Amino acid sequence: MEKPKSVESYLEGLSEREHTALQKLREAIASAAPEAEEGITYSMPGFLLGGKGFVGYMAFKDHYSFFPMSSEVVEAHREELGDHVTGKGTISFAYGERLPVSLVKKVVKARLAQATAKRAR
Repeated sequence: MEKPKSVESYLEGLSEREHTALQKLREAIASAAPEAEEGITYSMPGFLLGGKGFVGYMAFKDHYSFFPMSSEVVEAHREELGDHVTGKGTISFAYGERLPVSLVKKVVKARLAQATAKRAR
């Protein structure tokens, strides 16, 4: 897959189902971290803080994934996330299921706190 040039160009290339799901995820992330800027990070759409990758997301054939870019944050919420944790730093959702917006926001806020503390050092 070719590296997307912008978040908008990435989203334009998705099916309606994929676009709708990622838009909900994107809105939840933006709401929890309004100071983050949208952009491409690690060849995927996501949000950046101070020009550095903060969180990312991508659509796949049978699911879409949220990447907090911190295995520590994912691990800290593993019990609540349950089967949604599909890799060391990957949280995945099926297209047909309701996005747990409050849980996504909780993970984003934890990641924001971690990133802010790291930038302060």
